[in-house]
This record gives sequence, C-alpha cells and structure tokens, in this order.
Amino acid sequence: MEAAMAEFQSLGSLGPVCAVANEFLRNQTVRNEYEAEEQCDRLFHPTQYDMPVNRLASAAAARFFALPPDDDVDRVSRLPDALLRDVVSRLPVKDAARTAALSRRWRGVWRSAPLVLADADLLPDTSAVSRVLEAHPGPFRCVHLTSTRAEGFHGLLTRWLRLLAAKGIQELVLVNARWPLDYFLPANLLGLTSLTRFYLGMWRFPDTAGLRRATCFPNLRDLGLCHVLVERRDLDFILDRSPVLETLCVQGNVLKLRIRLVSQSLRCVQIIGCFIEEIFVLDAPNLERFIYSDAWHPVGNCTTTVKIGHAPKLHLLGYLALDPRKHVLDVGNNIIKPGTGMSPSTMLPGVKVLALEVRFAVRNDVKMIPNVLRCFPNVETLHIMSGKTDQSTGKVNLKFWLESGTIECIESRIKLLVFHGFQGDRSELAFLKFFFESALALEEAVVLLAADPTDEMIRKVVFLKYMERASEASILSVGRSGPRGFAQSARRGSDFSLGDPFANYCRSDLYRMSSPRPLYLC
Repeated sequence: MEAAMAEFQSLGSLGPVCAVANEFLRNQTVRNEYEAEEQCDRLFHPTQYDMPVNRLASAAAARFFALPPDDDVDRVSRLPDALLRDVVSRLPVKDAARTAALSRRWRGVWRSAPLVLADADLLPDTSAVSRVLEAHPGPFRCVHLTSTRAEGFHGLLTRWLRLLAAKGIQELVLVNARWPLDYFLPANLLGLTSLTRFYLGMWRFPDTAGLRRATCFPNLRDLGLCHVLVERRDLDFILDRSPVLETLCVQGNVLKLRIRLVSQSLRCVQIIGCFIEEIFVLDAPNLERFIYSDAWHPVGNCTTTVKIGHAPKLHLLGYLALDPRKHVLDVGNNIIKPGTGMSPSTMLPGVKVLALEVRFAVRNDVKMIPNVLRCFPNVETLHIMSGKTDQSTGKVNLKFWLESGTIECIESRIKLLVFHGFQGDRSELAFLKFFFESALALEEAVVLLAADPTDEMIRKVVFLKYMERASEASILSVGRSGPRGFAQSARRGSDFSLGDPFANYCRSDLYRMSSPRPLYLC
C-alpha cells in the first residue's frame, strides 16, 4: 500500500485523478493490496485501454507498392484521378506529399485527395503538422493527433481544431500525450460539426455548463472516450446533441457518473472500467448491444444500478455481476433478487446473448442466478465468468438447483454455454451438472479453465465428460480462458460482424471431450 501511495505522490498534483486515487487507497484494507495495484494501473497507465489503431499504411509498405514493374512502364499514373486520389490518401502524409514530385500528372493529386494525417509521422517537427493542416485545402478524411508534446500545446491545439473545423474533418483521434490528465480541451472542439467518428483519450472534457442548445455533432456516428474526465452533464450534452450517434464507448472514467441513455439512434453502448453509480437505459429503441464490464468501485461499497427501461431491440447484454455489492439489476422498475416475482414487466425477451459474472464460492451470488435467468427467457448463448474471491460464504449443492424451479431459457432455449474461468469448485460442478441435465436445446458447452490451472483443476474438469446431458447432440469442449479485464478490446464489442464479442477464445485450441457417462453428485 505504501508503495502505491508513493507512486501517486511522486507524480505531483493531478487534480481530480490524484484526489480519487488518494481517497481510494486510504480506504483499502491489506487484503485488497492487489486491487489497489490494479487501480493504480487504471489511473496512471491508461495505455492498457483499447486505443484506435492508426490505419495508415507504413512507409515501408508504401515504398514497396511504388516499386516499378520489370518493363518500367508507369501503369499507376494511367489510373483515373479518383483512383489516384484514393491511393495517395492511403499513404503516410510525407510520402503522400512527395508524390507531387513524381511528374506533372501527380502534381495536384495530393492537394485534391482527402487528407489522412498522423502527427507521429511528422514529429518531432511540430511545425510540420501545422504546415500540412494549413496547406491542404481539405476535406480531411482522418487525422490522428496522439503524440505531440510541444510547449504551448493548448494554443497550438486550439489553432489546429479551428483548421479541422474549417476543412471538414470526418474522423479524429485526439490523445493527450502530456500530463496532467485534467487538462481541459479547448471549447472550439464542440465546433467540429462534420465529424463522423471521434475518439478522445486522456483529457478533461470542456465545461458545457451555459453553452447554447445547438446541435454540436449532427453527423457523428461513433464516439469513444478513453480515460477522459467527463461529468454527467457533459455526457448528457454530447448525447443530446448527436442525433445520429450509433456507437458509444466510455472507458476508464474515474469520476462518478450517472448515465441516462435517451437516443433514437444508438445501437451499441460500451461502459468499460468506469466508476458508475447508475446506468439507466431510459429510451433507446434501436439499442442492440449493451456491454458493461470491469466496473470500478473505488470507495467502499458503491453499487452500480443497471436499469433497463425501453430497449425493445436489445440483443446482447453483459457482463452483469451477481455480487449485490457491485451491481443491482432493475428491469421495468423492478429490482431483481432471489424471490422476485416474474411478470412480463420483469423480462427482456429480445436478449439472445447474455454474460454473467458469478462468484460460485459466495452463496448469495449463486442464489441470484435462477431469477436473473428468468428475466431473459429467450437467451440462446450464455456466458458465465466464474469470479474469484478470498472468502467463501457457503457453497450451493445440487439440491438447491433441483429445488429452484423451472428456468425456461435453460430448458428450451440455450444452444451454447461458455463457462469462463473454471476453477473446479464444487458449486461450479453442481451448476454444470444441473445445466447439462436440463438443457434440451444445448448444442455445445465450452468450459474454459482459469488462467494457470492447477493439476487439481485439470483433474476436476475431467469429471465433466461423465456428466449426463439432456441433449444427446450436444458437444462438450474444454480450453483455457483468454485474456479479460479492463484492457479488453472495445473494437470487438462494436464490431457487428462478430455475433458474440464475449467469445474471447480460439476455437482451434479447444479439446473435444468424449460422449457423456453417468455421474452422481450430491
């Protein structure tokens, strides 16, 4: 603990970040030393979060592309203007500008092609970034400003943003390469009305109090905020003024937030590694994916309420932690807990992919499973992450499951079960036995061992192949859990070509178990 505190203090005053860090560390007990170190990483090593990749071609690849064929005929220059502009826009900015020297045919191509610029390709010459932004007439297709550390950067950035606004910037990745983290962004950021994709990393969002109610981002479809200090009113300001926004990702926010989602356009929302008091999906008729994971609870028992209102197209939801100290699930103004009566108002029938986090060594966590699953009667893919705990509060045996009553999605809907982080706990085995014996529609179960499995875990996973299965056609596969945590990829979550972004394992690494045999477990 002392070492973690010393690291914070050595960094000097970092405004609210340091305040949150100090408050968190002073409230920890010795048994949470590992958690304290993890929070230190979240605060001061934000590169662990998922950063957008610079999609520009490398200079080496560009040079290889430019090699002439054996007959020395310049076929590239014979291409139509539109194709030449497309080729140039895919080159690093230095190489793109140099094409003007190739011949008269190429002289105006770079200036007429949409600009693609990464400041990392021009540094340490910061003035070169300014010259390019001033010289190119636009439009600007994609600009990455992620590496500049120049003195007087605030004034420089204000000027750059003015140029970007004037020349129709479409995609902007803006990352603060300088400390402190609570460095306010220039207010003219809100004038980038042509943006379609916007990613901010390691800034403090401009204060929106008192700003006029006009549409800021009428074309914005994709917004990412990584390690950005943003308050509730500022996030509401963005959402209210982005009428076509489809994808929202907030990662690593350390200020306590209450998020209220009212949007006719949002399709995917990801909240990763944040300090959240409440997330209320109030009215989101087109929301398909809601991914909430790795919540940060830095001070005491700060519980996050996940409240689902009007979201008729919601198809994918997770990870919901069944630890009542972390999450409270509210569906249709009904708190879901053991004993809650089920009715149409407590159900989300559209959800087909569900991910839960359960500490099987904690009795109250496990007792939440039946009623939570009853809220999602049509789930076809169920992910369960077996959470670790240093204190067991009573394990649940097979008798509990046999007395728990009918769980419709287990009996007739679930086709794929993925059990992450299998530890060989008796409560885990009891749940899996009940599941296998009840799941008539099951086609495959994938059991992934916890990282660095012990010999005891491996011996216990062998028990699984002896469990009877209600579905004779089902396949049981065993592998090892992939990496998961606050560094998980946000790109997977917003990639709609991936039907299940929670499936973070390689199918070729799975081992298929033999057909089941009887197993008796009390």
